[in-house]
Amino acid sequence: MISRRTFLHGAGLSALVIAIPVPALAAPGELAPSVFVRVDQRGRITATAPRPDTGQGVRTVVALLVAEELAVGAGDVRVEQAPGDTERFGSQAVANSTSTRQLNEPIRRAAATARCLLVTAAARRWRVPVAECAAVDGQVRHPRRGRLPYRALVADAAAIDPATVPVTLTPPDQWRLLGKTTSGRVDAADIVTGRAKYGLDTRPPGALVAVVARPPWLGAIPGTVDDEAARALPGVVDVFPLTAPGEGQGGIAVLARSTHQALRGRDALRVTWQGGTPGADSRQWLADLEAALPAPAPASGIQRTYRLPLLAHAPMEPMNATAEVRPDGVTVWAPTQDPGGLRTLLARQLALPAASIRVEATLAGGAFGRRIEPDAALEAVACAKRAGAPVSVLWTRDDDTRHDSYRPMSVHRLTAVTDGSGLPVRRSHEVVTWPLTVVPAFANPAVIRASGDHFPYSVPGDVTVAVRPAPLRTGFWRAVYAGQFGYAEECFLSELGTLAGLDQVHLRQLLLPAGSRLRRVLDHAAARAHWSRTPAAGTGRGVACHLDYGSAIAVIAVADAASRRILRVHVAVDVGVALHPSGVRAQVEGCVLDAVSTVQGAQITVRSGSVVQSSFRDYAWARVDQTPDIDVTIVSSGADIGGLGELAYPPAAAAIASALASATGTGVTGMPFGTDVG
Repeated sequence: MISRRTFLHGAGLSALVIAIPVPALAAPGELAPSVFVRVDQRGRITATAPRPDTGQGVRTVVALLVAEELAVGAGDVRVEQAPGDTERFGSQAVANSTSTRQLNEPIRRAAATARCLLVTAAARRWRVPVAECAAVDGQVRHPRRGRLPYRALVADAAAIDPATVPVTLTPPDQWRLLGKTTSGRVDAADIVTGRAKYGLDTRPPGALVAVVARPPWLGAIPGTVDDEAARALPGVVDVFPLTAPGEGQGGIAVLARSTHQALRGRDALRVTWQGGTPGADSRQWLADLEAALPAPAPASGIQRTYRLPLLAHAPMEPMNATAEVRPDGVTVWAPTQDPGGLRTLLARQLALPAASIRVEATLAGGAFGRRIEPDAALEAVACAKRAGAPVSVLWTRDDDTRHDSYRPMSVHRLTAVTDGSGLPVRRSHEVVTWPLTVVPAFANPAVIRASGDHFPYSVPGDVTVAVRPAPLRTGFWRAVYAGQFGYAEECFLSELGTLAGLDQVHLRQLLLPAGSRLRRVLDHAAARAHWSRTPAAGTGRGVACHLDYGSAIAVIAVADAASRRILRVHVAVDVGVALHPSGVRAQVEGCVLDAVSTVQGAQITVRSGSVVQSSFRDYAWARVDQTPDIDVTIVSSGADIGGLGELAYPPAAAAIASALASATGTGVTGMPFGTDVG
């Protein structure tokens, strides 16, 4: 069995282990015990978020961590986004549900260090023991000496060697902000009023806009280009080719003074395309994957096959990036998941010192794995270099849907041997899938298995993975391979329970250790869903569990047979310690809606070499009226902080599909439910 650490290293993601940051370069008289926290001479507190906020709320968590340890309100902490710089900030990648897990301790310790230095400075001024002083509401207080605001102590605190001051973290039973349901997003007002700046809002003075004419079928490259009509249009500045992979995915760039002019210019191009695979068909791809399964063993047990489709990321903010190339360096503004990694890549690709490259991570309107890739930024840099001016590269929704790095297709054959009561006692899971083309290590079956196989139940068995060449670009998608493995495993377990006439919750309780974290969340979910009651007529229920990222989760879904709608979803989740409960609920709700969408219709198909779907009009993401009631219960175990951003998707998808199967009497054969895959 490959370990998670080995998996990360083999996948080229070993940098996700955060480095201890070097001390900050403080301004004179400023208190800055680390790159994460500083207090200026006016007592203003600034926290630096080293990883981007892609909607998961990492800026809020950073503000809460700092405010808790510095004994101020979250609104008293100004949060800055760190530029790309792995030497100063360690890994800056938002991936593998690691941000809160890896930032919690170093950021809390940095803020606690600042607090202890301020308290020590006050104690020395008053000539009293440090133990008699306390930080409260931005002041240091003493029962007899009175109080001093932080601004009066900053210079003295900055002069103290931090190594000489014992640092203590605020114990959880004294938390005012962390773990409290009253703590909302610190940037909520900016987001709802439009003040928050996303990648698409970035437009430096004098910036031009570029859009790219992209291949109409997979792998095609331009043959001839007639750009005369495009160049004649008002506002069009230039038309030129981009070559993959150094300049993104390739195509013909149209540079103009406005978005409208650039789009009109692209429409006016006359391009002939050649090469590629104009006859490609995703139905044939799926058939080829299924044909690659080993010959089935002689019948011994219950066997089912599940087929899973291509999926696009579909973030609300399409891909984009802005770049400026100057003689002294390069600046990129992008809603990236990894500003530090992007800076390192650009330095290598442009043969420039990293110090001359600045990557500013903007807010991102969703990411889900897509924005770990640099293609939009590479296009922006190539265009800016050509233009001699800042350039914003914009992807339309159609571009984003038809030129994504998709979640791979896969076929899963599961076999179980059961005992006399119908409980599984032996299992086999055979998988045929594609690699992630954006990360070469994900051509390794052991790496794919480590990503996908998190079967939590006490049933011994074998999991085998066969990897076939990917016929198109594939990449990280929320939960990566666990979203496919877990879906097939839980749907199969539910069918085993149905065939044996076993209660679905009781079945799982029998297969989980008593007192385990997963058993506890399952019990909580069952209680919240009133599982012991007879379900309403015309409804069906589904159950699924998942253990990953150091967290445990159980999901129960309720479906209506007549409308095939999901009525309710009950989730119980244990992330060890929930630092930001409303953020936990938001992440779970997002995963549930992704599950509703993909189980009830969303898939990417390819015909005649082209992606059929082009936007939300035919990539069937859930609408408001398809949103179920979502009930989230946070179960605290006191374990180490676990990951969350991807955790709920696999069990939510499986529970929803099983609920539909229970309601309709139609078995699960793949995803979407009840629809041809591919």
